Amino acid sequence: MINLNQLRAFYYVAKHDSFTIAAEKLFISQPAVTAQVKLFEKSYDIKLFKKQGRKLYLTHVGKILFEKAGYIFNTENELDNILTQIKQLNHGLLEIGCTKAYARHIMPSIITVFHRTYPNIKVILEEGSSMTMINSLRDFKNEVVVVAQMEVSDSRIEFIPFSQEEIVIILPVNHPLALKKELEFNDIVKEPVILKGEGSGTRKKILDLYKKHGARPNVFMESNNTGFIIDLVERGEGISFLVQPAIAQKVKEKKLALRKLTNTRIFLDVSLGYSKNTPLSPAAKAFYEVVKKSFIEQSPRGGVGSIMAKILAEHPQNE
Repeated sequence: MINLNQLRAFYYVAKHDSFTIAAEKLFISQPAVTAQVKLFEKSYDIKLFKKQGRKLYLTHVGKILFEKAGYIFNTENELDNILTQIKQLNHGLLEIGCTKAYARHIMPSIITVFHRTYPNIKVILEEGSSMTMINSLRDFKNEVVVVAQMEVSDSRIEFIPFSQEEIVIILPVNHPLALKKELEFNDIVKEPVILKGEGSGTRKKILDLYKKHGARPNVFMESNNTGFIIDLVERGEGISFLVQPAIAQKVKEKKLALRKLTNTRIFLDVSLGYSKNTPLSPAAKAFYEVVKKSFIEQSPRGGVGSIMAKILAEHPQNE
């Protein structure tokens, strides 16, 4: 195995034509440089320098070795620069997992704040159900996830709630129940339901709601695609339950009706999740700190509306 310290001593001597200058560049004594070069020559039974007067000349072997060593130490410098850039957050990759609904309605706000502070960090966002994204932490596919907090008995995973989103009933605008301002559970118990798929935090909350009333939902279809669910409800195929920000625009455009149950409010905790046993990369640590500072420590857990209002107030577009 080649001794890189000896190779480095040779390379600096050859580069500067001087044992003295090489010693200054390497921050060691001149005798130490001389000793390293001699040991290197002895190890391979070669001669690297010829000396005429005070002038050093490379031998044929020395010239070959100097060229190859240059590749090695230039690559070393490039790697050192990359690692320094990553440490200083001027370069890097952040892999985040997120539910589909949050990817559309919450993550753009968070990533906007993050990118204004760390513009050179590339973000890769994977979407899926809350449970799929939680499993991605276990499989090391993502470093952090933004999900609806699930009942997960895994001490390796930490969840930090930073917002709450209300789950509401969505109806076609021409549905008879849309004539009522608030609904009783008996109003919806027999309605065909388009339910969020397995692994969804919303699904768990709604199944618990029906169980509490001793009923089972009349499931017409299941899907984890929020847009698909909205389209089906809009076409009159059934009712559904989604977080309010996901359908706010459709309600504003009067393409969907939003209703709530009398004396019943259902909320999902939006949480940042990460593996406690795996050290976070500098980029993931920075993302956690942005969420912590901007959304956990200073924001009331009021929902995406309050988060976006805070962002606009603290991070104006003309900054």
